[in-house]
Amino acid sequence: MSLLSHQLELLSPARDADIGIEAINHGADAVYIGGPGFGARASAGNSVQDIERLARHAHQFNSKIFITLNTILRDDELEGARQMAWDVYHAGADVLIVQDMALLEMDLPPIQLHASTQTDIRTVEKAKFLSDVGFSQIVLARELTLRQIAEIYAGIDADRTKIEFFIHGALCVAYSGQCFISHAHTGRSANRGDCSQACRLPYEVKDAQGRIVAHDKHVLSMKDNNQSGNLESLINAGVRSFKIEGRYKDMQYVKNITAHYRKLLDEIIEKRESGADPDAFPLSRASSGRTTFTFTPDPNQNFNREFTDYFVNDRKIDIGAFDTPKNPGQAIGWVTAVGEKSVDLELSSKATILHNGDGLCYHTLHKELVGMQINRAEPLQKIGHWRVFPKDPMEGFKDLRKGVEVNRNRDMDWVRVLEKKSSDRRIGLWAQLAPTHAGFALTLTDEDGFSGSFELVAHKESAQDATKNIASLKTQLGRFGSTHFEAIDIAVDEAAPWFIPASQLNHLRREALARLEAARLAGYQRPQRMQPVEPPAIYPEDTLTYLANVFNQKAHDFYAKHGVKVIGAAYESQEEEGEVSLMITKHCVRWSMSLCPKQAKGVTGVQGTVKAEPMQLINGKEKLTLRFDCKPCEMHVVGKLKTQVKNQLAKELALPAETPLKFYRTRPVKQSAEA
Repeated sequence: MSLLSHQLELLSPARDADIGIEAINHGADAVYIGGPGFGARASAGNSVQDIERLARHAHQFNSKIFITLNTILRDDELEGARQMAWDVYHAGADVLIVQDMALLEMDLPPIQLHASTQTDIRTVEKAKFLSDVGFSQIVLARELTLRQIAEIYAGIDADRTKIEFFIHGALCVAYSGQCFISHAHTGRSANRGDCSQACRLPYEVKDAQGRIVAHDKHVLSMKDNNQSGNLESLINAGVRSFKIEGRYKDMQYVKNITAHYRKLLDEIIEKRESGADPDAFPLSRASSGRTTFTFTPDPNQNFNREFTDYFVNDRKIDIGAFDTPKNPGQAIGWVTAVGEKSVDLELSSKATILHNGDGLCYHTLHKELVGMQINRAEPLQKIGHWRVFPKDPMEGFKDLRKGVEVNRNRDMDWVRVLEKKSSDRRIGLWAQLAPTHAGFALTLTDEDGFSGSFELVAHKESAQDATKNIASLKTQLGRFGSTHFEAIDIAVDEAAPWFIPASQLNHLRREALARLEAARLAGYQRPQRMQPVEPPAIYPEDTLTYLANVFNQKAHDFYAKHGVKVIGAAYESQEEEGEVSLMITKHCVRWSMSLCPKQAKGVTGVQGTVKAEPMQLINGKEKLTLRFDCKPCEMHVVGKLKTQVKNQLAKELALPAETPLKFYRTRPVKQSAEA
């Protein structure tokens, strides 16, 4: 196994190029970002010019730019997607993240391909197939345990394909690519980047007898993913790319969370380098440079629904954010008095300071989260006591009373720190100054082995104070200012302590640095596209339903070439008119409410009385059925396509008569040679 197999990649999101640049500055080894279209986030597209600007900045650090081309495509969109792939490749992009297998049947540039999380990779067989057809990196399902990840890692060629895993951010309750509620109810397809987020809505839950089990609860809303405590276990299981969710998130989120995981991964790498565990395999960073920060990263400071490590350490009962999909923040104190225009608070820590513009919140008697933005905050005479004047009228704050616990979910002091320059990323180099026949030469060699040299023609003049002169030379040569470099060591020929004016030293440094930067740019190598195995790998199954998201003829051809006999059309093709699974999820409402037969097993007086009967979710006029598949421990949210949605999209889905897309609901009869 090569050393590259143990490079760790921190992969950060970017809504736009400016956020992407800051992700790189805060330690990202790679950034994933939407191109001009087809990026699975309807309002997170970026121009080719911005992709070029971001790639140019990233490549200075050997960081890479991944373009999300991960929606499912209609036939009439294939050419546009192909052209976009070439455009972003010419702009310097390193990777395409792909869901639609049609792209593998097309004339793409020689750019590396990664399998999107929406390809729903949960098994060794699926992972190996995607590796065999040419994917260099695969994003495993968020729902997998450490044991399952390790099994997949053991079942693939780690030198051929790397494993990527989400370590932070919002969680889709469904297996990615396996949720169709948004399309069924609104015509907005999650697989085409336009999810309406039905999972964050409140529902009434009824059992099979019509009894209300839960009222006005967000039972499909998950807490946010946080794998901070599991990184080394994930590394040992085989994960090599650590992905942060958040292409809709703001600059402060990306800065903070990237810095947080940069520090954690660096600590693990440095521990391995120190030899503290002689039996552990060595690790390295996937890009160049070291990053320092002007702040202490803290995931609690950004929007979150509280945290969970989901299923990584097996199923847990507290993975849901059932009370609210909003940010509850961190507890800071209690209400001591409520006035006509203000609220008095006693803070739990006397060191806590409130600021104008801070966001506070509290729970009502019915656990509804109510927000309160501070217009003005005044410390009272007693230390730790404050009076705050909310931006909104007091009469609007339901159940606000003495004794209510108050949280802060926006700290303006923190916000202001991250609005400024908050990191410094530098590539280490060695500098060597030596006399030449005609003057002096400076050679700069960086941590990646690139060099840049410049020779200055100059008159040689001996220094009056050799010791002082050498120190001055080193100080002057080490001034790399706002560049991306810092000196690890500066070597000066002490046997010939020449005096060199500062202006000449500056000229030497600038010219040598320009040549080093040119060498780095010329030496940057984009990752290579991996070729599929021959003969074509056989897909693990010979039948595909709508769950495979096949939405165009080329995707159909891809699966047929790889041995699939029956290929169902994507749900967005609107051929599934009756009730089907609109969401498949590892999350189980029964389990979360302690109504699972497995939980009752062995409990005297309870065993046998709890059955996995269907339940119903109700939100206004919307009704969905919950069905439970206990063997794989999965829940299906069942419903059907609304008539108005079908009518609304019928024209959009019309196919040209001369090129009909033919799908089969049953295995086609093999035609005889005579026919």
